[in-house]
Order: sequence, then C-alpha cells, then structure tokens
Amino acid sequence: MSISPIDKLVHSLSRLPGIGEKTAIRLAFFILQQKSNYARELGQSLLELHENILFCEKCQNLTQNSPCKTCLDPKREKQLLLVVETPQDMLALERSHFYRGSYHILHGAISPLEGVKPEHLKIKELLVRIHPEQIEEVILGTNPNVEGEATALYLSDLLTPLGVQVSRLATGLPAGSGIEYLDPLTLQRALEGRQKMAS
Repeated sequence: MSISPIDKLVHSLSRLPGIGEKTAIRLAFFILQQKSNYARELGQSLLELHENILFCEKCQNLTQNSPCKTCLDPKREKQLLLVVETPQDMLALERSHFYRGSYHILHGAISPLEGVKPEHLKIKELLVRIHPEQIEEVILGTNPNVEGEATALYLSDLLTPLGVQVSRLATGLPAGSGIEYLDPLTLQRALEGRQKMAS
C-alpha cells in the first residue's frame, strides 16, 4: 500500500528538531492550503540550501562563498580566535556585538554516548590555522555542559603545546534566573568564577 503525499510530508517534517507529529500535521496542512507556487518555492529553497551552501575554508561556518564575509572582514582582530560548537552559537555571539575577533566552528562536541568522536569535528581544521594565521589566543566557547567541558579539555591539551594562549568563556549565574533552577555544573562554575565585591 502506497503512502500518501500528506503522510510523507508529515513524516519528513516531524524529523525536524522540535517538531512533533501534531505540529508536523499542522504545517503539512498549512502548506497544502497555500497556492502551489508556495510549495514550489519552499522545495526550491531546500534544494538550493544543499546545492549552494558550503563550509568556509577558514572558520568552517556555513556560507555561500568561501572565505565567508566574517573571515574577510578587515576590522576583525585576526590574532584572537573563538571556538564554538555550532553556527547558531556564532550567530548569538555576533548579535551581542561584544566580540570582534575570528571564529572557528567545530560542528558539534565530543560525546562518546552519542558516538561523536574528535575526528567527527572540525578539530584538524582548527589546528592548521594556528601558526599560518599567527593566532595568539584561542577562546574556548563550547557549551557549559558535560560534552562542552570534555571538548574544551581535549582542545586545551592539543592547543597548549602549540604556544598559543588558551582561555575559556566564563560561565556562571544567568541574569534574571533563580539559583534553584540552575544545574550543578552552572553552580560549580559560578562558585569557581566568583569575584571580589567592590567596597
């Protein structure tokens, strides 16, 4: 028995992160209710995504042109390199407008339970950048969870012998949140990174 086009679409949409079956059904019927050119445009956009997006040869961001516009920006501090897990992390940092150095995106974090090993990440691409780009400091901006901490330790062990300064993004208590809602690792980081109060 053949599967209906609606069931196929619902199945495809429900594989997206954060989309359950009910949301997938709602999206499928929304698409169905639109004019046919909407579905055509959506399909074309998805095809172009895979055909035209590639990894930046330097930072490994997803881009249409390599090197990407961030790597080509002459106003960036080229000797400062911030390592993050995902393009979304880079985007969040860019929106903050506080960081003006270069980036390197790993595309994940070491997670033995999920089968993600160091060789699955963009670590080799990171190491080959250090001397040619005269990197002076690498800031490890992996997430403050078990996988992010393991990745940061692994990278620190690889980078330190290269003569580059290695630092870690500070983590601690988020503004506007109560202590009772925080996980143990965040609390530990908050205690370890405590600062003296000005009198």
